[in-house]
Amino acid sequence: MLKFPQIDPVLIHLGPLSVHWYGVAYVAGLLAGWQYAAWLAKRFAPTITKAHIDGFMMWALAGVILGGRLGHVLFYEPDRYLTNPLEIFMTWKGGMSFHGGMLGVTLAILLYCRKVYIPLLRFSDIFAAITPLGLFLGRLANFINGELFGRTTDVPWGMVFPYGGPLPRHPSQLYEAFLEGLVLLAVLHMGWRVAVFRDVPGRLTGLFLLGYGLARTLVELVREPDAIHPLLGMDLTTGQLLSIPMVLAGIWLIWQPNRRAKKTLCP
Repeated sequence: MLKFPQIDPVLIHLGPLSVHWYGVAYVAGLLAGWQYAAWLAKRFAPTITKAHIDGFMMWALAGVILGGRLGHVLFYEPDRYLTNPLEIFMTWKGGMSFHGGMLGVTLAILLYCRKVYIPLLRFSDIFAAITPLGLFLGRLANFINGELFGRTTDVPWGMVFPYGGPLPRHPSQLYEAFLEGLVLLAVLHMGWRVAVFRDVPGRLTGLFLLGYGLARTLVELVREPDAIHPLLGMDLTTGQLLSIPMVLAGIWLIWQPNRRAKKTLCP
């Protein structure tokens, strides 16, 4: 068993104000993704300018925060927030859903592309490629906070988390940081260099959806489940259930005919 590193979730105390690692992860992911998106657009998508990337970042931030929070409320703890609806706005107490954040950003991309008249699928490819950066940093922050830990285990690297009881558990946050973050980032980065993915708008978006959905489904096998849902004779966690549509959408975007992949909802 490994010892859980006791790291203060608060990075800096400024009188009555506090800077949390989780907030730093969001900001760092946004800034790093911003620069990477501009680099990808310049090299691989000449119809999308740095001004387009710059103009979208506040839309992306709003989509992540609003979608992530509402997704957590609807997918994970609806009863709690129906009883205490004011807690929906207390984001500092935690509770963000990746699937909800992804839906929020997807809506933001749709609206922004229509507003500035840029190719939808090519634009979504860029932001699919940068998303693993935020996932990697966010999962590290989850680990520092000692939250979203795994199921009990006897593996040598199991850890006793502060809020997880006396038994060692899988450090599933680190598994997710590796698979959803580093591995998926590398796969998508290489995908921009492979013509079969790069030259068909939407396929890199599909590769992200498929990769994330599979990685999340795999890690959910050892992550402490939020809830179990029986489906077609299988017991699925909430995370697995929400990942199924991602996997199906990813497969469709990857394998659809080229002529359909080149169509966009924007002029």
